[in-house]
Amino acid sequence: MPPPVPDTGLPIESVITQIRDALAHPGIAVLTAEPGAGKTTVVPLRLLDQPWLGSSDRLLVLEPRRVAARAVARRMASTLQEPVGATVGWRTRDDHKVSAGTRIEVVTEGILTRRLQRDPSLPGVAAILFDEFHERSIHADLGLALALEARETIRPDLRILVMSATIDAAAVAELIGSPERPAPVVDCEGRTHPVEVQWRPMGKRDRLEQSVSAAVRQALANPGDVLVFLPGIGEIRRTVDELHRSVDAVIHPLYGALSAEEQDAALQATPGRRRVVVATDVAETSLTVDGIGTVVDAGLARRPRYDPATGLSKLVTVANSKASADQRAGRAGRLAPGFAIRLWSKMEHAARPRHEQPEIAQIDLAPLLLESLAWGASDPTSLRLLDPPTEAALKDAGEVLAMLGAVDDDGKITTDGRRMLALPVHPRLAAMVSGVGDGPLGWPAAILASLLTERDVIGGRPSERPVDLWTRVQLVADPGHRVPGADGNAIQTVRRRARELIRRTGADESQVHPGDLGRALALAYPDRIAQKRRGQGGRFRLRNGMGGEIDKLDPMAHEDMLVVAELTGPKRKVRIARAAAIDALDVELGFAAEMAERTFFGWDDDRDDLTMRVERRLGALDFGTNEQPIEPGPEVTATLVERIATTDLKVLRWTDRARNLQARAALVASLRTDIDIPAIDDAWLRRHAESIFGPWLDRATGRANIEALDVHQLLAGHLGWEAVTSLDRLAPTAYRLPNGRTTAISYTGDGPRVSVRAQDAYGIAETPRLIDGEVPLTFELLSPAKRPIQITSDLASFWTGSWAEVRKDMAGRYPKHDWPVNP
Repeated sequence: MPPPVPDTGLPIESVITQIRDALAHPGIAVLTAEPGAGKTTVVPLRLLDQPWLGSSDRLLVLEPRRVAARAVARRMASTLQEPVGATVGWRTRDDHKVSAGTRIEVVTEGILTRRLQRDPSLPGVAAILFDEFHERSIHADLGLALALEARETIRPDLRILVMSATIDAAAVAELIGSPERPAPVVDCEGRTHPVEVQWRPMGKRDRLEQSVSAAVRQALANPGDVLVFLPGIGEIRRTVDELHRSVDAVIHPLYGALSAEEQDAALQATPGRRRVVVATDVAETSLTVDGIGTVVDAGLARRPRYDPATGLSKLVTVANSKASADQRAGRAGRLAPGFAIRLWSKMEHAARPRHEQPEIAQIDLAPLLLESLAWGASDPTSLRLLDPPTEAALKDAGEVLAMLGAVDDDGKITTDGRRMLALPVHPRLAAMVSGVGDGPLGWPAAILASLLTERDVIGGRPSERPVDLWTRVQLVADPGHRVPGADGNAIQTVRRRARELIRRTGADESQVHPGDLGRALALAYPDRIAQKRRGQGGRFRLRNGMGGEIDKLDPMAHEDMLVVAELTGPKRKVRIARAAAIDALDVELGFAAEMAERTFFGWDDDRDDLTMRVERRLGALDFGTNEQPIEPGPEVTATLVERIATTDLKVLRWTDRARNLQARAALVASLRTDIDIPAIDDAWLRRHAESIFGPWLDRATGRANIEALDVHQLLAGHLGWEAVTSLDRLAPTAYRLPNGRTTAISYTGDGPRVSVRAQDAYGIAETPRLIDGEVPLTFELLSPAKRPIQITSDLASFWTGSWAEVRKDMAGRYPKHDWPVNP
């Protein structure tokens, strides 16, 4: 039997009977209690004597944070005047203090989910109390959904109590009951004193730590200790440094990553000294920080946010909600009237949301989807969730799990997926740890998973930290390694986590090499393998098409390939925060099955020739291009014919003879419709390029074959013997002069034309006519120096007319030549 529970005198005592009655029947209830009412530490103790709790059954109390779980267990054990681990114990991912006689087990939320997945009947558990449900972590939402389904199907006797200070109690009552029969709601007022809110807005250029320091000096004029709320560890450390210089008080940081001893020191008052506790929102609800008279609230919180455009979740600093601000202010009114100094304006406060958005609407849902699939629910929206996830977020989560091999083509969980689920890390990191198993990469994979789960082991501003994960791995793997800014507590936490992971996988601690990291990390982030952009220092392209930058002074900016574990910054200027180098050959070997080969076949304008290249790519990453010899064939012929047509036949080697044939055919075709001769002008050739040029290029491989074409022969062959014979008769290519010589006739001008010296035309009385006398032959008469002296298509008129003047001029210039009066 547990020891009797003394009367605490807290307001929650007044509603214990209502809570007991509701849990007796119907077995579900919602409890809303103001801060200071004592719900967290009194209700579990008051349920120990209930008849539905068997002699060996336990109550599970879920706390959203490890710090709160340990503190709550200690306070309840203290109330019973017992050590932790007797009637009351705790169990977190880090450690546990329980025994066979433990009846109240305070656990963190992930612990419940694992138990339900292993055995939905929850043997030995009589009731589950969900504390601080208003924080709406995804683990709390999922744990409640699974517990409700277990209660409906195999454990109707399982009691469920949802507790919170600020929540929509009616909505939760309908969720755990039904719209027709909602769960009973028990309300309890707190025992808080009035808190005077003072507004001290920061200026745009004010530094946070200096503004907080000024507010703390103001707060120390009030009675009691001071509790400061800041968004994260970096801000806490800078502020603590500033306070050590500016105030006379004991300064304590408080956040989840501190050791249990450091947390305990922050929670307890310091006799005879003023105390300032600088905390994250871990101190907002479950934790009781003794002796606080004034709260200084920066009005900021660090929240995970999922960006569908990048597929990444990251912590961002946001303004906290009105409910959060009220919770924080209430910490100052537990023992006496207090003060809350807010570092924003009353007008800004009015614009803030009433409540925080639930995590399920903000973060990467891959873990939720994997848990749901393991539970047997292919669609998480079928679970009893207070806020169902969006279709788009679930689609993104499904794509991540498929990429990791956690689900098959039908969307069902695989054996690998179940192995991932057994590890207390994100599915990406679980895919890495389980993928390397107990092999040589087991230890580096465990260190990497722990590094990326916990806070950074190197302090300072994020923009000033090195990108290379190897620097961090060395700190964890080698206790003697030293790096400026290294955080000893964080290193110990990561090392402890890593050892827990390899214990689960059966791997051993082994020597770690820089090349191990990229190979291991690529199993977690196959979509974030990155390649340096050519000629652009510090700029990379990721496999998924995103871009990312590294400061040019960082050594990692000069690596050819990386695996990126963390990205920060806006979409237009994404910064690579943490990454590991990887050899291109390792990528090619590791992702050979996913490497795509794309063949480029066509005309290369730079080379001005037909080209065939094979490009090897992994998503957006280029793994080289190989030139391939071109083999003759229909595709090559068609491409070359197209090239001839699209260049307006300019790629052909035209000769005067070919152009003359083209012009002769056009002239005859225009005058003699009774003869079947096509015009074969350029427009006609482009239209009929395939039939004209194609047969001559059936063995071709490139531009040289086009240039080697004898266009005249090709055109003549296309016209045929009969048409060419007709052309030779009607539009001959040469004219026989009276002196017996022949001269070429050109048809490429305005008509048929010959260029001859005037003496060669002596004896031609009348202009010759072609095409059966329809077209006169134009003569270009030249001087002995072959300079034009006359162009005429009527020689008879020329000889009797202007020849006299021409003769006189020519005789003067060329007296040695014959210039007869009547040629």
